Amino acid sequence: MIGNLIRFGRRQLHTIISKEIIKPSSPTPSHLKTYNLSVLDQALVNTFIPFVIFYPNTGIYPSSHDKIIPLKKSLSETLTKYYPFAGRLAKVAPSFVDCNDQGAEFLEASIDSTLSDFLKNSQHRDLDQFFPHGLVNQRSNRPDDDDLQSNGMIPLAVQVNHFECGGVAVAMSLSHKLADGSSFIHFLKDWAKTTQFCSREQKNELLHNDDDPKFIRFEYTNLNFNGLSLGSDECVTKSFMFPNAEINDFKLKVKAMSEESGQPITNPTRVEVLTWLLYKSAVAAAAKNDSGSDLKPIGVGHQTNIRRRLMEQLPEKCIGNFHITINILSEMKPESFISEFRKQKLKLHGLPNIQTAFGYLFGIPLEEAQRRFDGAYICSSLCGYSTYEINFGWGKPVKATMAGDLRKNSFIMMDAPNRDGIEVLVCLGKNDLAVVHSDPELLAFSN
Repeated sequence: MIGNLIRFGRRQLHTIISKEIIKPSSPTPSHLKTYNLSVLDQALVNTFIPFVIFYPNTGIYPSSHDKIIPLKKSLSETLTKYYPFAGRLAKVAPSFVDCNDQGAEFLEASIDSTLSDFLKNSQHRDLDQFFPHGLVNQRSNRPDDDDLQSNGMIPLAVQVNHFECGGVAVAMSLSHKLADGSSFIHFLKDWAKTTQFCSREQKNELLHNDDDPKFIRFEYTNLNFNGLSLGSDECVTKSFMFPNAEINDFKLKVKAMSEESGQPITNPTRVEVLTWLLYKSAVAAAAKNDSGSDLKPIGVGHQTNIRRRLMEQLPEKCIGNFHITINILSEMKPESFISEFRKQKLKLHGLPNIQTAFGYLFGIPLEEAQRRFDGAYICSSLCGYSTYEINFGWGKPVKATMAGDLRKNSFIMMDAPNRDGIEVLVCLGKNDLAVVHSDPELLAFSN
């Protein structure tokens, strides 16, 4: 078996065994039937967030298939609170969601492998097969995706994948027009918590929880814009693991370098030093592959959660897109980069409320925003969101990550298992990634 699993992408491992639509357990009230997208929702890339969580067989259920009934029931209950996720929106330049309770897709698949064999022998691209319709970022094989006259776009699709050993992979694709990474993880945590209560037939205790998701009501605005483009350049995504011990050593090195320069950095964070390291390595790779011509650094756009950074703070469980990309333009030295990083984050604390923040964000034309988006390395972090605590009642996951090729020249950071470090998904051009993969400085701090 292991010999056949070295390159998963060469053969199909999964077989779809069921498909259905899961609708909310209670109808959406009439005054909530239309959910207007914010200007940031509309301006974002028209793509899907693909997240997959792997669970081993803990023996709690006789078969992994026995988990499905409470999982469907809990999804129905959870969609009542997250009602826009069960609606429909236009496939091109959506400006609102029709919260019509038509439901989310739910598929089951059988996997021709054990969970341990897959995790030992797979590559990042092999994760794509776990998603319904191959719905990863901008790619999909839904039969009606090219039919603009079909009944709108389905925001949420789930596929539960059963391994031969009884382990499962729960893969979910959610429209980025409705949610950012923080929102998605809150949804997953609520779904998992609800599954535990549904399994114990205690759902009423959960339905009256005060910790419900918060949806802000925005006035109707139509940008008539299909969102920023990811571009079509060929790219490859690879996962790098940075253990905490090595990161801590690197933080000490960066701190010493900054002291030698006369611009000491106090308590550099894991995200700060890794962002600088990855950016420096990627720029050096691009320069090396540019036939010797001078390639100047073009900056980093770091996506920052603004819910608690505004003077008028938003609830942490506010669902939607509430992040601003701060631009880090500095010298390549770590003290300059990290100082500018902190300076730009501090600017967000001076913004009074979300309306001002969105106005600040759109102070430039959308065409200029696309140019800046294209010309920067984009970095985001999901560290600290406790993805390894998402427990449907089957125990904690052994792996939780994102799938697909990301936007070219981008990095996504997430907690490693047991929070023993950071996993970074690095998406670069094929030639640049080959150079980065052999960068001795980067490899000295990663496994």
